[in-house]
Amino acid sequence: MRDQAIQTPKGSFETRGRRAARVGGALVLALALAAGLGSAALAGSGGKGKGELAETDIRDSYHRSYRYEKTQDYDEAIKTLLPVSQAYPEGYTVNLRLGWLYYLAGKFTNAQKHYETAMKVAPYSLDAKLGYTLPLMARELYKDVEVFTRQVLAIDPANYTGNLRLAFALRMQSKLDQAEQVLVAMLQLYPTDVKYLTELGLVHVARGSRDAARGVFREVLVLDPENPVARHQLAQ
Repeated sequence: MRDQAIQTPKGSFETRGRRAARVGGALVLALALAAGLGSAALAGSGGKGKGELAETDIRDSYHRSYRYEKTQDYDEAIKTLLPVSQAYPEGYTVNLRLGWLYYLAGKFTNAQKHYETAMKVAPYSLDAKLGYTLPLMARELYKDVEVFTRQVLAIDPANYTGNLRLAFALRMQSKLDQAEQVLVAMLQLYPTDVKYLTELGLVHVARGSRDAARGVFREVLVLDPENPVARHQLAQ
């Protein structure tokens, strides 16, 4: 699974977007069974269908969408899922998947719409809430990112991705003390985590604490010698 880089005026932010956006087959099946649905509803995992699709057609649509995604043909990946979406417009899984694909395609309003539907169907889903933060970050709506990551952390206080994106959103709003508090707390759990250390270094940069920042980025390069952010900052 590759990470995704979100570009902003103040630099890029590495995300674990695919993990936030995809639901594994076992979880999809569990959701479908919990909702009392038949196997064809794997597409929806709780959504109400307007029509019927054969299970083989549903699986084929997903499999083809994964293949198109792998070649970065996101428009075709989306197109292959439209019959599933039309049959199950309130389906959790298909909306989660379409949110991710529209995000990759740079169609952030569409991505938000599908993530919103997924959150409506499964209000406690961390996948949907974290997925929703991706188009928000891409649109630089950092206050909204803060709101949704805090919702995630209200359910799962030590959530890795939620805390990382919260720290990023706080830094981008110049809430540097709050961002540092989040990062220091999480680095107690993940002392050598490169993403958290990099964010901490960038907080020091934003604060103008160059010596502290350089110390952090030197540590990052020990752990990740080719880290582009650390290399760039240390070259300043």
